[in-house]
Amino acid sequence: ALAVKFAERQRSHHCLLVKEHQVREGADTAHPPRRTLFVLNVPPYCGPDSLSRLFSRCGHVQSVDICDKPGPGEKKDKLASKFFDHKSLKGFQVAYVVFRKPAAVQAAKALSQEGPLLISTERHPVKTGISKWIASYEASIVDPKELKAEVDAYMQDYDKKVEEEEAKAAKEEGVPDEEGWVKVTRKGRKPGLPRTEAANLRVLEREKRKRARKELLNFYAWQHRETKREHIAQLRKKFEEDKQRIALMRAQRKFRPY
Repeated sequence: ALAVKFAERQRSHHCLLVKEHQVREGADTAHPPRRTLFVLNVPPYCGPDSLSRLFSRCGHVQSVDICDKPGPGEKKDKLASKFFDHKSLKGFQVAYVVFRKPAAVQAAKALSQEGPLLISTERHPVKTGISKWIASYEASIVDPKELKAEVDAYMQDYDKKVEEEEAKAAKEEGVPDEEGWVKVTRKGRKPGLPRTEAANLRVLEREKRKRARKELLNFYAWQHRETKREHIAQLRKKFEEDKQRIALMRAQRKFRPY
């Protein structure tokens, strides 16, 4: 248990639970064993920069990854989007602190014997209150140039991926596989036309009617009995109406000379 304090004036301290991250070889590619410190009970005001400064006295910190719960990490080929898929973590989290050398993990575990460590200092203050809200609001404002650059880069990667897939499909078209099967694609002399909104609505209505026909009717026994009663009552009513109609027709066919 590593005791930390938010500031010097704070009386009570907070405990971070630290231990060496141990997993099977190759199970966690983003957090290598013997060089990763697993930290529990990380408060919301303690971000990656604060943890990096806190454990930098033990050795060079290579990366800090904060998650909402423990789990295997994967190496990221490129940086995450700055504008999309951004999820803010709330409450207490867990962190993976990756050092450059394994000896730094043992030095970090030995920090529990020292006094409470400060998270917010005069040189590196942690923003709280209205200053934190102002900083969060300023960070939420999107720069149009940066957004356009990111979207353009994403579309270029997407177009490149589509071209590679089309080239691969064209290369494999008509070529049998190991078992002699030939893959048939939808491309041909009559490619499929894109659906309009009206066509999509017709398809949805057709599927809705199909699902309605497939619904289970009279699933329960009492529903089946009620249906039979209603059917018998309708047959009796129709029989009485037919009897009255026949009697009326016979009365109209009588011979009346005067």
